[in-house]
Amino acid sequence: MPSSATGPRHGASPAPNRAELRRVAHTAQAMIGAPYRYGGSTPRGFDCSGLVIYSYARAGFPGLPHSARVLERRTRPIRISELQLGDLLFFRLDGKKTTHVGIYVGDRAFVHASSQGKPVERVSFDHVYWGPRLKRAGRIE
Repeated sequence: MPSSATGPRHGASPAPNRAELRRVAHTAQAMIGAPYRYGGSTPRGFDCSGLVIYSYARAGFPGLPHSARVLERRTRPIRISELQLGDLLFFRLDGKKTTHVGIYVGDRAFVHASSQGKPVERVSFDHVYWGPRLKRAGRIE
């Protein structure tokens, strides 16, 4: 049974299909400009994993973990060349562990909530800051 655009999935594979991934990307892009809020997962304020939680819930995938590192474990690694709208990009900002996540929106760009004082934004993962910190891409399974 396919998922609805806003409700949870029942009796289907847990992996999102292309249309659902596009909805994730669309929702994330609609949140550009929303404020950063540590622990936030609503349009009143997001942190990086909160934006993922919100965007996936709107596409029918509620209950994702509020942690970039745990989200990474819930994904299947994919090549950059295989990215689809709505896939996730994981970053190492300090050290070897994943500490940041963004949502791929096409054209080598992602939407994310980066840090206090900065709103949700769209940025290239080829950017001088983000490119070297990109750890891997993943698809929710």
